[in-house]
Amino acid sequence: MVILTTALDPDPDVVLLDQLPIKAHDVPWSEGIVALEAGSGIGALKEILREKPDLFGTRAVKGTNGDTKPWTAAEVYSWIQCYLITHAHLDHVNSLVLSAGSMSGSPRRIYAVEQALKDIEGIFSDRLWPNLASWNEKECNTALIYSRLHADDLYKDLSDHLSVRTMPLSHGKDRAGGAYKSAAFFIRNKTSGHELLFFGDVEPDSIASQPRTIDVWRVAATKIPHKLSTIFIECSWPKGRSDQLLFGHLNPEHLAVELGVLASEVMKVRQDAVAKERSSKSQPPRKKQRRDSGSPSTLRGALEGVRVYIIHCKEDLRHDFDRPINQVIAEQVRALIKVQELGVEIIAAEQGMHIRA
Repeated sequence: MVILTTALDPDPDVVLLDQLPIKAHDVPWSEGIVALEAGSGIGALKEILREKPDLFGTRAVKGTNGDTKPWTAAEVYSWIQCYLITHAHLDHVNSLVLSAGSMSGSPRRIYAVEQALKDIEGIFSDRLWPNLASWNEKECNTALIYSRLHADDLYKDLSDHLSVRTMPLSHGKDRAGGAYKSAAFFIRNKTSGHELLFFGDVEPDSIASQPRTIDVWRVAATKIPHKLSTIFIECSWPKGRSDQLLFGHLNPEHLAVELGVLASEVMKVRQDAVAKERSSKSQPPRKKQRRDSGSPSTLRGALEGVRVYIIHCKEDLRHDFDRPINQVIAEQVRALIKVQELGVEIIAAEQGMHIRA
């Protein structure tokens, strides 16, 4: 999971953490942040600010002649206006729960699909944790307000500057064999129209009982690269992890296949656009080419200008590698897609990382 500082602009700065606060590029932090996911909170923020104290800028010190000091982790965290959650697993909602009783001011909204909200409601049960959330949008005596998202083709406002389109993802099965859903978010800057795509946890379509990622790729393909050039997607395990042990996540082999599918969808969109243009000019069509072969020649450069950030890498508890696991996984993905020459840039997300997107 990540933190974006000034994302969703044609030239944004992005800062990465285990939680992802988002604001429009030209809006001050203090006007409010949309927190995408809530896996870690003030503790992780403090650690990063120890190394990069000016990461979120500085403020004037009263009573001095222009002196400034960095914002504290608590101050930055207090700017959260709302949470945007892909699913209710604890590594995605932990800080939301633990910090709920400490947050002052107006209630914060939790935006998620209804099932995820009901799962979170099960945590705020007065048993696992005090009930600090409400479905009543007019409730004042609460820390959090549940706000439903719908998986449709509409964008819902999160703030004055940002909106989101929600699409369902498969995230494996529960112990009873039922499908567990996560979500993908297309997050849009309402002024510029520029978007980023963020995946919650996702299993490969090739082994999912209900393949859903293809639907996300088809929507993304219509926006790449001019409206959408930044994708955050998980790759939890390194190369060689068996399908039986993925637990609803991706490994490099499956992510490479998924990126090939995205590239194929992009090429289909472009070929359809060319065909329509020729038709409008009454030009005879060229010999029809196969669009589903997925060969390197047909997909070369399809994802030029797109950057894919690898997130949600599981810790290397057995010390199988002598480098950080996120770097290992990103390198493995690059090697697997090299032959296709897709043009996509694969980047391992790092805490405290600045991105020019």
